[in-house]
This record gives sequence, structure tokens and C-alpha cells, in this order.
Amino acid sequence: MQPEVFTSLQDFMLHTKSITYILMGVGLVALACFWVFLSGRDEDIRKF
Repeated sequence: MQPEVFTSLQDFMLHTKSITYILMGVGLVALACFWVFLSGRDEDIRKF
């Protein structure tokens, strides 16, 4: 497997922008899952 060679600046910018959007999407999904995890712990309040 050969490393990817960018022939122009446009190819490089498109590649880096697509990777950035994928990482931002993964980050948003992880943040939403973490928020549900944290807020789900408050439901079981003991009442004596």
C-alpha cells in the first residue's frame, strides 16, 4: 500500500477538510452520549 500523494492544493484541502468534518461528527456524537450518561444518573433519587 502506497502513501497517498496529493497532486494539488485543492486535493490536500479537500482531504483535510473531510477528515476534520468526520472528527467533529464523532466528537458531537460522543458529547451527546456522555451527556445522556451524566443526566441518566440523576433519575434514581432515593426518597426515604
